[in-house]
Amino acid sequence: MLTLRLISESLGFAWKALKSNLLRTILSLLGVTIGIFSIIAVLTIVDSLERNIRDSFNFLGSDIIYLDKWPFTGGNTRDWWKDFIKRPNVSYNEYRFLKTNLKTSSHVSIYSFANEITVKAGSNGINKILLRGVSLDYEYMREVNIEKGRYLTNDEIEGGRNVVILGYEVAKALFPKIDNPSGEFVKIKNLRFKVVGVNKRQGESFLGMTSVDYECIIPYDSFRKLYNTGSGRWDEMGSHIGLKGHQEDLGLVLLENEIRGSMRVKRGLKPVQKDNFAINRPEAIANAISGVFDVLSIAGWVIGGFSMLVGGFGIANIMFVSVKERTSIIGLQKSLGAKNYFILSQFLFESILLSLIGGLTGLLLVWLLTFAPFGSLQVVLSLPNIILGLGVSSIIGLVAGIVPAAVAARLDPVIAIRAN
Repeated sequence: MLTLRLISESLGFAWKALKSNLLRTILSLLGVTIGIFSIIAVLTIVDSLERNIRDSFNFLGSDIIYLDKWPFTGGNTRDWWKDFIKRPNVSYNEYRFLKTNLKTSSHVSIYSFANEITVKAGSNGINKILLRGVSLDYEYMREVNIEKGRYLTNDEIEGGRNVVILGYEVAKALFPKIDNPSGEFVKIKNLRFKVVGVNKRQGESFLGMTSVDYECIIPYDSFRKLYNTGSGRWDEMGSHIGLKGHQEDLGLVLLENEIRGSMRVKRGLKPVQKDNFAINRPEAIANAISGVFDVLSIAGWVIGGFSMLVGGFGIANIMFVSVKERTSIIGLQKSLGAKNYFILSQFLFESILLSLIGGLTGLLLVWLLTFAPFGSLQVVLSLPNIILGLGVSSIIGLVAGIVPAAVAARLDPVIAIRAN
């Protein structure tokens, strides 16, 4: 009952404080509004950027280790690439060796790709297509969503048959009048390929990487008819091996250790020699991304912090004025038995409420920001950021109101009643 009365009276006093000098209140709350807007806007955009970038790297899959010539994240020096360029590429023989001997992997696949490819069908053609040659188990490394037709069969992959899965936009450009082009034929580098399926439409990639919509998938041995790859030479078109681990192998520690040991044996490396291959993890890219966005988040807090500091002083000023204007009322309340904590809580509640109004206004501006066009970037105001904004506003109100509230609570009732 006492709590409800406290809330009711505080709301009333806060509303009167707002109405008594609206311009003063708006100017005082502007700092909190700008501060919350700055912080939550930066965090919202950073979260949205990070989410969109992570989604763009979903093709790397989960619980997968990639064996390659090059590391995903490069090196720490300007000439780091010189240490890697003469490394041999991973070979088809190494893929077969790992597939046969590894005990801690559930699936192993080798693949390669070529960019800027032209694909033709009759008088129609489309260029700048990514051509991907894949072996068995590739569908476990990267999700393949077939909308029409089917995926490659094991016989087609192992036999290196000339069959192809088209991306959505590729199929649309080559066969504009055919709903399902499965069974039709296309030409890739003058070789004839039979269409067996069409991928589901993915849409534009946020990072500008080639979308699945502009990609064609053929068997790895068919790809080797077109390009020199898979022999392991350092100067040929590179291949890549993906290895999927078991769920019980937390962190894929066992798989990574077995890959490293097997590859060193296969390549005849001595104990004192360094690895001449890279074991890549998708989370390495995620960690690099997170480091960049952490810096941006700190910048948002610094920019917003100054605004909130000004806003905090503004709220404290309002509360000191409110205490002075209501001194006689405070004296009357205390003479009727109101305890110090009641007066203290009343002014603290009012201060927090005023700060929350500023914070809610800032959050409203951020919410409106999510409707602004950002190209392929989807900006979403998340619930954690809303809670953070309200929490920070409450803390600012609490800190800004603690001194005025303490002054009000310690007023002598006799002196306070006599005040004009």
